[in-house]
Amino acid sequence: MAITFNSVLRSAGLDPADVRLLRHKDNRADPGRGPYHLWLNAPGDFLAYQSMQSISKRAILRGQYWAVFVATPEDDTLFVGIWNANYSGLNSVRLPWPTVQGTFDEPGTVDTYQLAPSTLLDDMAGRLIVDWSVGQRSWVQYAHRQDKDVIELRRVFKEEAFPGYLRFRSQLSLISQLPQSWRTVLSIAKGVYLLTCPRTREQYVGSATGSDGFIGRWDFYVQNGHGGNVALKSRELTDYQISILEVAGSSATAVDIIAMEELWKRKLQSKEMGLNR
Repeated sequence: MAITFNSVLRSAGLDPADVRLLRHKDNRADPGRGPYHLWLNAPGDFLAYQSMQSISKRAILRGQYWAVFVATPEDDTLFVGIWNANYSGLNSVRLPWPTVQGTFDEPGTVDTYQLAPSTLLDDMAGRLIVDWSVGQRSWVQYAHRQDKDVIELRRVFKEEAFPGYLRFRSQLSLISQLPQSWRTVLSIAKGVYLLTCPRTREQYVGSATGSDGFIGRWDFYVQNGHGGNVALKSRELTDYQISILEVAGSSATAVDIIAMEELWKRKLQSKEMGLNR
């Protein structure tokens, strides 16, 4: 017999009729700023993300408790906790989106909620996965009407796997918050990377030749602001998104990597139409 999420709720003393199920997934989010990453790395931003909700969902969200799930990079539905939710009214001020830089909700356009984390089932947060199944687009549901099968209860929280060098993307401001296993992988590789500013559409090609590889170079940017480049110095670090253009072979010298960098500058015309000088 399958274990269901409602049976888990009842074991914690919760009546499923008092609970709303929320599955957060945002395809519009900036790299590293989706609900999963906010929950993992920026709990304050995750709370802000949850507290802003569509007016159209007001009726269904009027539950005493929210059982919250996030879609993982593998699209699993991961339970991350129970919140006590109280409706506060329409937003009276302009609110920034935690997931998309430079995007705002104007006053009077979204509902706001006061959310308080509950200790109920907090031992299962980050470990329990359910089958959201039918109606994945229905990201908020009544628990007593939509019972979910529990697929897995992991022994410990498992970080997402490193996506590979050429699929890796992040924001520069989030480099220090990457999983340690990712930072280790990025520290042993050298090569050519790309910084892009989604606001101005400008780009910068750089190279990592030091002993700490890509991660050492990016940490240097965060700590020093610009790495000596005048054009970069005039921009905010939080604007930049990082991707890797080419990984150097283990036998490549610093001279070889600089040559790779110059080739990419010519290909992308980052001197003529970017931030390279």
